[in-house]
Amino acid sequence: MPISSDPYTNASSQHKTQVEPDSFAFGSTIVSVIQTGRFFDGGASNIAWSTSHDAGHSWTTGTLPGTTVYAGGPWARVSDPAVAYDPLHNVWMVSSLAFGLGFSPLGSPSAVLTSRSTDGGLTWQDPVTVSFTTSFYDKNWIACDTWAASPHYGNCYTEWDDNGAGNRLEMSTSTDGGLTWGPALSPTGFPSGLGGQPVAQPNGTVVVPYSVNDAAIGSFRSTDGGASWGGVTTVAGVTDHFVAGGLRTSPLPSAEVDAAGKVYVVWQDCRFRTSCLSNDIVMSTSTDGLTWSAPSRIPIDATTSTVDHFIPGIAVDPATSASSAHLALGYYYYPERSCNASTCQLTVGFVFSRDGGATWSAPQQVSQHMMISWIASTSQGRMVGDYMSTSFTSDGKAHPVFAIAKAPQGSVYNEQAATATFDVMNGRLRPAGAAREKPVFKLRQGLRAHLGVNPRRD
Repeated sequence: MPISSDPYTNASSQHKTQVEPDSFAFGSTIVSVIQTGRFFDGGASNIAWSTSHDAGHSWTTGTLPGTTVYAGGPWARVSDPAVAYDPLHNVWMVSSLAFGLGFSPLGSPSAVLTSRSTDGGLTWQDPVTVSFTTSFYDKNWIACDTWAASPHYGNCYTEWDDNGAGNRLEMSTSTDGGLTWGPALSPTGFPSGLGGQPVAQPNGTVVVPYSVNDAAIGSFRSTDGGASWGGVTTVAGVTDHFVAGGLRTSPLPSAEVDAAGKVYVVWQDCRFRTSCLSNDIVMSTSTDGLTWSAPSRIPIDATTSTVDHFIPGIAVDPATSASSAHLALGYYYYPERSCNASTCQLTVGFVFSRDGGATWSAPQQVSQHMMISWIASTSQGRMVGDYMSTSFTSDGKAHPVFAIAKAPQGSVYNEQAATATFDVMNGRLRPAGAAREKPVFKLRQGLRAHLGVNPRRD
């Protein structure tokens, strides 16, 4: 089901392109955000938003005000959207990165921005500046403590890295619904990295898994509501297969937490494949952010298959935990890893688990195959995004949000945000060693009609 499209026409960026979606759900409300009008050398014309108040059945869409010059703001470009909800103050927030002023090319200054909505994600205020620099910021994220019994309930945490300072990781905390933000604080030892994703545990501890510049997955945490941040723990090293076709990917983590505080982190990794020929999606877990399990392979297909998996987005149903935790995973893949820019068939897939990741459903094909030439071109490769997202609504259904594309019309792309709905609550999993069962799922009819595809059930 397409949920947004690029409304801009400025000749300096690529239209119609939408890349790099994030989403968050609370109750029956889902808010998704995505770059719209991607520039070749970085950033976009603006951030588009899509909001559903009925668990993904219908959507209202628009673009953020006060960001770039194309939206009544001062900035040349904006990028890297992430969304969170603060139930204490009833505020939805979108974090983004802004670069350059006026119509200048990509470069300094840059800032971390937060846009706020107090009416359920239907109208948005001009952004608040979290941090400003004459250098260059990168890879921000935002999360709020949504646990009513937490000592830091209602705190919101924004992460980014200062590229001009060697990718130094920084954090800022808001206690008033994103109106004001505290000073930029670095973890102990001023670690270097990018792509951190803070998650708040029910006890108030905030755990931030991140990429150690693509070489490993690390994490750090705060136990005092963001007043200070501890040292780094290594989750695992990363062994990443270079994805064919000139597609932009990297082993950035995707992280979520369950109702008992267990943190789940996934990333693309080829350690389980002979000669590192394909990436799997692998997972590590922790109950305290300090000790992490050895990476386990999510068994989407056999290690002898030709499938290459990448850019994962994991969700955990916040009403579930431990051995009954419901997990949902959206991801992109190539059915055949040995392809090139002319033959690679980019596809969106989905699997789920109802037992905390002990077993997983059969994979489902969510989108039709996309040719690489159909998606936005960037200086680092063709792009659907450095990340995607999956979220659970309170009815137990999972909603992956992703970028899809059809063949361009002349010089105009046809790449936009889309979603699907999967009934994880009523799905079935095959027991280990048993014959494969077909999981029960629900794919939005609008997405089927748009893509002309029936989900794969084998």
